[in-house]
Amino acid sequence: MLKRLLPHTLFGRALLMIVTPLVLVELVTAYVFYERHWETVSRRLALGVAGDIAMVIRSLPHYPIADQRIRYLAAVEHNYNLSVEVLAATDLPNDAMSAGLGGRRLYRVLTDALRERLTAPFHIDARSRADSVEILVALDGAMLRVITSRKRITSTTTAVFILWLVGSSLVVIAVAILFLRNQMRPIRRLAEIADAFGKGREAGPIKPAGAIEIRQATTAFVAMRERIGRQLEQRTEMLAGVSHDLRTPLTRMKLQIALLGDPPRMEDLNVEDIEADIAAMERMVEAYLGFARGDGGEVAVVTDLSELLERIVRDARRDGGATIDLVAAGAISVPLKPNAFRRCVQNLIDNARRTARRIAITVSRTTAAIEITIDDDGPGIPPGQREAVFRAFHRLDAARSSNQGGVGLGLTIARDVMRSHGGDITLNDSPLGGLRVRLRLPV
Repeated sequence: MLKRLLPHTLFGRALLMIVTPLVLVELVTAYVFYERHWETVSRRLALGVAGDIAMVIRSLPHYPIADQRIRYLAAVEHNYNLSVEVLAATDLPNDAMSAGLGGRRLYRVLTDALRERLTAPFHIDARSRADSVEILVALDGAMLRVITSRKRITSTTTAVFILWLVGSSLVVIAVAILFLRNQMRPIRRLAEIADAFGKGREAGPIKPAGAIEIRQATTAFVAMRERIGRQLEQRTEMLAGVSHDLRTPLTRMKLQIALLGDPPRMEDLNVEDIEADIAAMERMVEAYLGFARGDGGEVAVVTDLSELLERIVRDARRDGGATIDLVAAGAISVPLKPNAFRRCVQNLIDNARRTARRIAITVSRTTAAIEITIDDDGPGIPPGQREAVFRAFHRLDAARSSNQGGVGLGLTIARDVMRSHGGDITLNDSPLGGLRVRLRLPV
């Protein structure tokens, strides 16, 4: 039942989280104010009025002469803001005129104060006058009528307190609404772009904005969108590459079969060429499958990076082709997808071995990341082509491609693996004279 009453939007729930404690605090404050402050101030004001009336009653016998009494009462009115008049004796009214005095509570406070200060019967009339209160006191053989301003009985701090309480609450709520609207805007924008991306529509660029958590979510979504877009583009290029690359060895095999004549002459069959074409096709298919498979949904586990690199280098040394040196500063444990990371590093080492005689691998760690550099003394890659080589099926010049014997997927797979770990690969000049490949893993 409570869930149905709660707002369904994040904006509404966040605003409710701000307004609810504010309202509770104000209710408690108002309760304490009326129970303590208002009660105390009202009682003191009422006792002041009642004390002044008691003083006048005690002083009247000292002024038996009419002129003296008139001057005394004028002085009382001037100094105490009380209009006092002595009337002929009469009966007090029976009705309790309390409604015009701000409710029963204030009437009770004034009545208790008069009873505490006076011994004579009295009557309070708060209805007849808009800005004053009339108090009738029955004396021996006379009636004392006292008229006092309402300001002497009621506290102005009550209105000021209510206005301050309500005003400050409205200001806080207005500021909260403006602040929450600004915070909700990037979330709504992110939701709109995510919905458009899920439906295959172009939603335009998105700029991280708002709180740190919202910026992190936006940055993660942008990276995910780019990664998915890159994968879709690479898969499309892979299909085109499969069609193009496999057609060449198949054409050569068809041509050799056609040259055998009819009936075919087995002595004219070049078995070595056909076997070479088949081996090339196998390498292509393996590369395509590895590229399409990616990390295969492998789960990251805490892995000793130094030990993993040592095994990779040991296997690479067994295959020969280049001198490989590894420098790792002790055990480095980091969450990795071991098989995918092994494939990444193996591809990079294989690329370097095809053109270099010496390879140096160095592992270093900082507070923010782990860096692995792979240097070689080969011909390197021109700066203008260092980003292009990460595209699927991209090859350098024909001579280098034939020497490498690859299909243009090694660096593409390596970058995909690193980015799936939250890192990246960059290419630079190596101190050995060739290419430096830098792998960066965040920690």
